[in-house]
Amino acid sequence: MFEHHKEPLLTRFEFALRMFRHALVFVAMVCAALGIGVLGYHAFEGMPWIDATLNASMILGGMGPVNELHSNAGKLFASGYALFSGLFFVAAMGVLFVPVVHRLLHRFHVRLEEEDEEEGGDA
Repeated sequence: MFEHHKEPLLTRFEFALRMFRHALVFVAMVCAALGIGVLGYHAFEGMPWIDATLNASMILGGMGPVNELHSNAGKLFASGYALFSGLFFVAAMGVLFVPVVHRLLHRFHVRLEEEDEEEGGDA
């Protein structure tokens, strides 16, 4: 998926396309995670769609629930969804930022190889 360390850096346009693709994956992941929360709050707690969306958004964003939960099933779902949301945040940020980190490391590696070649060392 990413270029090998011996290959040149991508052009800025190619890198922008890579970032766009990763952003699309990120948005799809967020929509799927939000959908899970909305459906869960609607099904287990009987919340109207708009309240379920608000609660799922707030938990997914790390803010916490808005409406009080009344059923045991709703409370169990909310606790599982909160744990899922915490781990999801880490994974989603990884998907979004891995191209930037890769580019920085790749650029650093390319510069080290260029310095080694200038000094006459093996790369």
